[in-house]
Amino acid sequence: MLKHTHNTDNSLPVLTLSAGVTAVIGDEGSGKTRLLHQLAAAYAQQVFECDLSLPGQDNDTAQGCWDAWQARYPHFDDALLRQLIEALNLSEHTHKQLFMLSTGSRRKVGLAGALASGAMVTLLDQPFVSLDAASIQEVLGFLQDMSAHPTRAWVVADYTVPKGVDLASLIQL
Repeated sequence: MLKHTHNTDNSLPVLTLSAGVTAVIGDEGSGKTRLLHQLAAAYAQQVFECDLSLPGQDNDTAQGCWDAWQARYPHFDDALLRQLIEALNLSEHTHKQLFMLSTGSRRKVGLAGALASGAMVTLLDQPFVSLDAASIQEVLGFLQDMSAHPTRAWVVADYTVPKGVDLASLIQL
């Protein structure tokens, strides 16, 4: 179990995440994104969180984003990133600036970085938005493979439970 017990402003409860995949589900406006932000604050140095649409990074290349995350996360997995680039059909986009990519490809850049980050806690806010069916299946397969990971946690916030993924826990808002 990954536990957060530091609570400086009393607005956050003591949070405990189980290793594996946790789904946070709820309707629009139910607080999914807010909960992810609270988890990011609680787990601070151990967490990967980013808006998968990568706002404000239009002039960065996909490779530039991955290089920045590699420098930030000491357990970044280059081999996994290469596999994800292939699986998500990003090979032809690695040196393109993000403004040149479709919404789906841009989000796949963020997803590849998140999944390869090696962070103890990886937060994914609506990871399947704008993805093609094959990419959705790749991400679901990855999450299923990681569902039994003994030390790392992935939190997936969405409207529904990710299909075919064994969950460590479910939070319904």
